[in-house]
Parts: sequence; structure tokens; C-alpha cells
Amino acid sequence: MTGPVIDLGELRHGPDPEPLPRPPRATGRPLRCALVLLLVLATLVSAAVPPRRPAAVTLPAQLAAETLLTADLFVVLDPDPEQPTRRRMSAFRLPDGGLLWQTAVPVQGRNWGIMVAGGTLLVTVYEAPPPEGSILTLAFDRKTGAYRWQQPGRPNPLADGNVLLQSGADDEPVSLRAVDACCGTVRWQLPDAADYVNLRHNPRGVDRVLLHRRNGFTEVHDAITGTELARADLRPPDGGSFETVQVVNDLLLATRPVPPRITAYGLDRLDQRWSNAMTERIDFVDDCGPVLCPQRHAAGLWGVDPATGQVRWRSDGWAWVFPYDGRVVAVPTINARATAQQFVVLDPLTGRKLADLGRWELAQFDLDGPLVGMRPHPDGGMVVAELDVRAGETRVLDVLADVGANCQAVVGLLLCQSVDGSYRLFRMPR
Repeated sequence: MTGPVIDLGELRHGPDPEPLPRPPRATGRPLRCALVLLLVLATLVSAAVPPRRPAAVTLPAQLAAETLLTADLFVVLDPDPEQPTRRRMSAFRLPDGGLLWQTAVPVQGRNWGIMVAGGTLLVTVYEAPPPEGSILTLAFDRKTGAYRWQQPGRPNPLADGNVLLQSGADDEPVSLRAVDACCGTVRWQLPDAADYVNLRHNPRGVDRVLLHRRNGFTEVHDAITGTELARADLRPPDGGSFETVQVVNDLLLATRPVPPRITAYGLDRLDQRWSNAMTERIDFVDDCGPVLCPQRHAAGLWGVDPATGQVRWRSDGWAWVFPYDGRVVAVPTINARATAQQFVVLDPLTGRKLADLGRWELAQFDLDGPLVGMRPHPDGGMVVAELDVRAGETRVLDVLADVGANCQAVVGLLLCQSVDGSYRLFRMPR
């Protein structure tokens, strides 16, 4: 063992020096070692214990409940235990979970839905299974739960905070009616407007309505005022018909299966922008941010320039895609039907794979909300992770006990259903 080196100076001849005094006993060294060891053990123990977090808020609900999560409100539509065709609506304040109000929905139905438009809660009641049944929308005040109005039709929030109601079964003409969210006053209406309808959504709601008739004529209307903006016969020159018509951003896209072709029209004037032949049949077109993504079921995916229709890239094996934070998030066809799916990040301009985010079940989220993944932990509980699409990374946030994967996410909050039907509200770790 090598000890400390002592400088003895210059060696001289002469009598031996007096022996040096014995150094004092190192009584402090074992104590210092023991303290260091305790510190290391404490660090290891603290690393093994998950960080202490505030207790989750439990919100009561039944397993068959319909729910709505907003940044400051959680709304539950619970079946009446004595009459399953009726519903009771409860609203809880967030983030503390305090009960704001409860009210009974004054109609009966088999299937239900709930959404928000401005300061109004809209409850959709499907009074009988489609297509035989009718659809009814009821409006309630968001702050108090007071009943406001009810009218027939399926609701769509408009970009100005009001409501567009759509009526008509598959074999009936579609009727449209725009009403004030507060009181149900009709702003404009188009009875028997079309054989089928497309809506253009922006982050605030619907702002364009496209009416299509089987005779080939298409009309574009401003969804806020009902004003007709354009009208044109879009039938192909050979007298055939388009198989699908979609609205993606500022374009109306019409596709034909044989021969495969996509034709793009400007939305507000219905002026033809381009028409390109494709090498394979196209089933639908997705929005991929800076490009369009024509797709064939379980087969090909293309990246197409929305200005010219030029194909920039082609890739196989993707079941579905969506744009997020300047990238394209894609799910491989091989596991598209699985509960937990593999999420991959693609470059929208080249189709090149940039990152693999792993296998997750996504929590429900708004267009500008966080992308949160969930999956079971081997030792129990549910792993929660933030999927950073821009960086191509997955950041594990927590492991939550006693929750299922039926989760919803808004900025700062995560809501998950427990095995008993109730919901648990968590603050998102940062």
C-alpha cells in the first residue's frame, strides 16, 4: 500500500536524528467514512422512492358516463340508476374538483354526447339507434347548469361561438340551421340543402359549409352568415362522378378511383387549382401540415405539394397520420388495431423517418393540447409520458396507480378513469 510522500530534505552525514513523535491517532477518519456512507445510502434510497406528489382529486362518475374535460371544468353525464334512458349532468370545478351544479336532462335517449360552444354546454341525445332515430340537441348554461333550449339536429360549434345544427338521415336531404348558442335563436337556415355536406373546421370551429348534390352542383357557404360564396358543377368532363370529396385547409379535394386522380379546387371560389393522375387508387387525403397526404388503406402514403399537386415522396406501411408541431405523426399498419400503438415521427417534406416515440395509447387531446402517452407498467399502474414530437423524444412523467387508459389531457391536467368508473385528476408533472 502506498502512503503519503514526505519531503525529507537534503540527506546529511551525522548522528541519527531524534525519533519523530508518533502521529496522533486518526479518530476522525472512521467517523468521516461513516458519514459519507450514510449520505450515499440516503441518496440511493431517495432515488428509489418516487417524488412525492399532491394527492389526486377523485371525481365521481359511472362506468357508462359521457364526459367532457375543459381547462377549468369537468362535466359528467351519468345514467339515472332507476331509468337508464335518462341522464343526470354534473359539473365540477377544476383543478380542485368542487361540485358546481347538478341537473337532470329532461329527455330520454339511448346514446349521448356532450360538447361546449362558447359559454353553453350542448348535450346530444340520439333518441333511437340510427338511421331510424332522430337527433336532438339541448343547451345548458355552462356556469349554472340552467336549461336554455332544445332543437333537432346534430351540433357543430361555429367559429364565432354559436352552433350549426345538421339534420337528415342517410337517405334524406341534409338540412342546416345556425343558431345562437345562448338562446337558440335562428341566424340562418337551409332546409333540404343538399344530399351530403362537408364542413371546414379551424381551431375555433366551423367556418365553411360545402353543399353537394347528386346532380353535380356544389355550393360553398360562409358558416357564420350563411352567405353563398361560390357555386359550380364539379362533375368530371367524361360524365363520371367523384368517389370522395374532402375539405383540407383551403382546398376541396375530389378523388376518382379509376383511373386514379386527385383534383383540387380553391375553397372560396371553386376554381380548379390542379388535377394530377396517381399511380394507385386513393381512398382519402390527410392533412400533413405543409403537404397533403393522400393515402390508400393499409398500403401507400404520399406527400403531395398542396400548391401544385406534385408528389414529393411516397412511403408504405402507415395506417394513419396526423400533423403535430411541424411534424407528421404516423402509426404503422402492422399494429394499427392494437390498443397501444407505435408512434413514429416523419419529416413532412421528405417522408423520412425522424424518430420512434414507442408504443402508447394516446390520451384524448385538443388540436393545441399536449401529446400524452399511456401504457401499463409491468409492476402495476399506468406509465404516463409526454411525447415530444419536435425533439423526437419521449419523457416519462409518472406512474399512476389504479387508473385505466381512458384518459384526457389539457394543458397542465390529466384526467383518467378508475376501475370503478370514477375519474382521477392529476396535475401534469413538469
